[in-house]
Amino acid sequence: MSVARQLPPRAATVALATAIQESKLRNLRYGDADSQGLFQQRPSQGWGSEEEVTDPVHATGSFYDALVQVPGWETGVVTEVAQEVQRSAFPEAYADHEQEGRVLASVLTGQEGARTLMTCRLADDGRGDPAGLVDGLAEQFGPVVALEEGPGSGQGSSGTGTVTVRASTGDPATAWAVATWAVAHADARGVAGVTVGDRRWQRDRSDLEWAVVEEARPATEVVVELG
Repeated sequence: MSVARQLPPRAATVALATAIQESKLRNLRYGDADSQGLFQQRPSQGWGSEEEVTDPVHATGSFYDALVQVPGWETGVVTEVAQEVQRSAFPEAYADHEQEGRVLASVLTGQEGARTLMTCRLADDGRGDPAGLVDGLAEQFGPVVALEEGPGSGQGSSGTGTVTVRASTGDPATAWAVATWAVAHADARGVAGVTVGDRRWQRDRSDLEWAVVEEARPATEVVVELG
């Protein structure tokens, strides 16, 4: 979501370090007092209803809304900035996860580009959720991408087809952010392959690398294959 808001990668670093400390990146339905969700936000303190604080998209958006109100958040010490948002009883704990947050943010916001190591190998079971994929992309990346659904990728289809995503910003990092999101959601969305620039990930590859393709696509374009 930091990409959709066109925030610098540091925003994702702070958010990830915070969520790792608060919930180990789990969408918890319990916590201290009425704290719940990824960030252990409290409805009684104005973070939203129980339904909202346990909606990862809403909770993350609320975190970023508060983050950008912190003076100097772009350059401040991560644990201090996180504490300004969270008001935790254990403010120093966020520092323990700064490096993890920085590494994850670098990959998930597309900063690693073709150097990314984020991948996985999954059985190709033929499931697909094209409508869910398109909705998820639109929800996560909003106006910074343009979506084009290929044959068989629409609502009510058999779960095969393609979705082409173009970075409206003209930034290759945005395309890589989309690509890594698609890989991370491959099991839930039935993604069979992802091509970005001159790299391609296949769900059923025997190795765990992004293969180099002969016919490169534009660096700002991603093709997500369903199947």
